Amino acid sequence: MRLEQFGWNVAWEQAFAPFRRQDLIAGRVTRSGRGPCLVVTAAGEATAPVAGRLLREDEAPVAGDWVALRPDGSLIEAVLPRRSLFGRKEAGRRTREQPLAANVDVVFLVMGLDQDFQPRRLERYLVQAWESGARPVVVLNKLDVCTEPELRIREARRSAPGAPVFAMSALYDGDLRLLAEHVQTAETAALLGSSGVGKSTIVNRLLGFELQATRPVREHDGRGLHTTTHRELIHLEQGWLLVDTPGLRELQLWSEGEGLEQAFPEIEDLAGQCRFRDCAHQGEPGCAVTGVVDEARLAGYHKLLREVAASERRRDQAAASEEKRRLRAMHRSMRRIPRTKW
Repeated sequence: MRLEQFGWNVAWEQAFAPFRRQDLIAGRVTRSGRGPCLVVTAAGEATAPVAGRLLREDEAPVAGDWVALRPDGSLIEAVLPRRSLFGRKEAGRRTREQPLAANVDVVFLVMGLDQDFQPRRLERYLVQAWESGARPVVVLNKLDVCTEPELRIREARRSAPGAPVFAMSALYDGDLRLLAEHVQTAETAALLGSSGVGKSTIVNRLLGFELQATRPVREHDGRGLHTTTHRELIHLEQGWLLVDTPGLRELQLWSEGEGLEQAFPEIEDLAGQCRFRDCAHQGEPGCAVTGVVDEARLAGYHKLLREVAASERRRDQAAASEEKRRLRAMHRSMRRIPRTKW
């Protein structure tokens, strides 16, 4: 099996050099979840558990990661530095990132042209997509059930400046060629979106057989049940790779602010024309943003800005708590060292 089919290139070969000197072999994670990972290597596929050290340090690999394994493929010893990472804040109270897909070149943000269509949610996805380092592409699926597709496309383009937007129906094979126009050979794309937007149908159509089960959405809100339960990297006959992920009920941002700037470029451009440098764009005198940017979009920007700021505060607090814990543990271990009599 040629790893070049899975995206291996000179840059990855250089990154892997220190591990090759340790007699480890290279592989790419094609399925991740609870338990061992499925990894493709030059020798074929292997089911490999993750070294306990990686688990303890929250460095477990996800679909798309390049890893270093023991020569017999029996254990994942290390994860290579990631070129891109799409993640979100882990659900619950813990303040840490939950990686969803790694080393992705293109993120297909799939939104249904039914009750699922929400411009504000699209903006949220775009912030995280830009933050990941991948190229976002907006896919409006279920064109066959939409009575006003041009209106929805215009709304999506207003919410996603700088990202390609197109509408399609996963039920028609001809429409699937629109996806391939945005991916180069050996590049990796990820499908991300809410449950019920048709991601599993897209995967099945691209493959030509049913890899993922599909279920109808609920009529009252257009939401679906999870049909994909794990993250999987799939090599397509078209020559590129696709990461399928479970539908996201919610996407809590994990951003340092760069993704927000790229998702709202018109606000960042106009902000330089405001009278005051610290203008909050909430009706201050001389504000160049208020009254120019659409009210709903500006409100969405402020909401996401508050969420990013709150996330940064939580991360700072978590980092401070971890440092205190580390120092306490170090002091306890030092007290256990017997004193030497001179």
